[in-house]
Amino acid sequence: SFGPMVVKAVRKHTKLFFDVHLMIENPDFFLEEFKNAGADMITVHQESTKHLHRTIQGIKSMGIKAGVSLNPATSVLTLEHILPDLDMVLIMSVNPGFGGQSFIPESIEKIKKLRALADQKNPSLLIQVDGGINKDNSADVIKAGADILVAGSAVFGAEDRKKAIKE
Repeated sequence: SFGPMVVKAVRKHTKLFFDVHLMIENPDFFLEEFKNAGADMITVHQESTKHLHRTIQGIKSMGIKAGVSLNPATSVLTLEHILPDLDMVLIMSVNPGFGGQSFIPESIEKIKKLRALADQKNPSLLIQVDGGINKDNSADVIKAGADILVAGSAVFGAEDRKKAIKE
C-alpha cells in the first residue's frame, strides 16, 4: 500500500532494516524499483508468481534478502525445494486484504510444520507471522517457532502503543 516512492522517502531518514512485503501480482516487475528505493529484503507471495525460484534468484542477485509469504490455505510444503534459498518465510495468519481480522488458529500447526522443515533444510530461516497477532496469542505463536511477529491492529488500535508492544 506504500509503494517505492514512500520507501525511498522514508529511507532518507533511517538506517533501519526495511522488509518490503509485496502483496501484488507479478512482483518481478517491481523488484529492482523497490531495491533501488532502499529495501533490505523483499518478500513476495508464493501465490503471486509463476516461477518462484526465478523471482527469489532475482532478489538475491540484487544483493538483498529474500522472503516468501504464504496465504492461510497454502501448504508450507510448496516451499520445500526452495527453502534453502530463503532468508525468511512469512506465514499469513489471516487472509490478506485488510487489518483487524482474527487470527486463524490453524496457523499454529502451520508454523510448527514450517519450523520442523526449516530445521532440516535451512536452520537459520526466519519465520514471520502476520495477522491477528495480539497479547493473547503471541506466546503460542513464538512457542510454535516464529521469530518475528507483525502486530498491526493490536498496536495501532491501542491507546497506549508502548504498552501494547510490551504486552
